[in-house]
Amino acid sequence: MSNQLKFSNSVILYPLLFVMVLWIVFWVESVFGYNFNSYGIYPRKIEGLRGVIFSPFIHGNLEHLFNNSVPLFVLTAALFYFYRNVRWKVLFFGLLLTGFATWCIGRASLHIGASGVVYLLVAFLFFRGIFSKQFQLTALALVVVFLYGGMLWYVFPVNPDISWEGHLSGFFVGILFAFIYKEIPIENKKYDWEKEDYNPENDPFLKQFDENGNFIELPKELPKEEALEPKPLGIRIIYSLKKNPENKTDKQL
Repeated sequence: MSNQLKFSNSVILYPLLFVMVLWIVFWVESVFGYNFNSYGIYPRKIEGLRGVIFSPFIHGNLEHLFNNSVPLFVLTAALFYFYRNVRWKVLFFGLLLTGFATWCIGRASLHIGASGVVYLLVAFLFFRGIFSKQFQLTALALVVVFLYGGMLWYVFPVNPDISWEGHLSGFFVGILFAFIYKEIPIENKKYDWEKEDYNPENDPFLKQFDENGNFIELPKELPKEEALEPKPLGIRIIYSLKKNPENKTDKQL
């Protein structure tokens, strides 16, 4: 698979589909009176493990859902565009590992919402961009920290109603994946002189200089079509000027 950045419909469609599933689940709860909170993560209980898969799609209220939907769409789209070779691995295994870590360290309560996945993506995009030393990914990392850097405070227990354990789990899983997936996501463009098969003698620029570095003006090469065309024969025209009818001497030019 080519490592060049290339936009495709999947960059928008899959993140949009992911967010739409969240809204559909919330709509079903609201319209039909269901409550799926029991399918959230309940730490250190066997039945609570089902929340590892289901909890990111369950939200307590409209504000909770909206606050997760916007960053989830933006960050997932960035993941799919800049890291398309590992995007599914980061998203799928990151979701599972974040949920399992929350199940291990969380308080004895139900943990629901996609915020753990949001923290996973923030941490991965930022640290992988910094580690890559590529200007496109570093720029992306700076944009991410500019937009969502304030979220860092919520990996600490600043609000008892917020699952900071899920945030902390996603954040550290994102850092872990930034170390694991070290492959170059964007192929750096190489100039001819950087390639292994480079031969200075065939370089059209260097051919303009002699061994002492003096500039040599090379003859202009004609296109093949023009070079193959037969050149027309020159025609010489001689004019005669008669100054005086009585003067029989003609002057030739």
